[in-house]
Amino acid sequence: MDRIRDLGSKQAVVVFTKSSCFMCHSIKALFYELGASPAIHELDHDPSGREMEWALQRLGSSPSVPAVFIGGKFMGSAKDVISLHIDGSLKQKLIEASAIWF
Repeated sequence: MDRIRDLGSKQAVVVFTKSSCFMCHSIKALFYELGASPAIHELDHDPSGREMEWALQRLGSSPSVPAVFIGGKFMGSAKDVISLHIDGSLKQKLIEASAIWF
């Protein structure tokens, strides 16, 4: 869990994914479209990926990926990020985390 929190706070936006996950791809595309450049950690390419996936589930990410951190704070999984985007608060969170400037 400490490694997840540490990685999640290293950049303005951090996304934990799996290379075979379609929703992971969609969430990454959303951030790129908004002008952010998230740090991407693909759990299926990391030797500790299975343990990291369990830690994300303990944090409340359901399903475990994609799991998103903004400004070092856990935002949740795809449904949570999409909800933030729909209600208009995702962009403001990205601005506050200095992930985008406008």
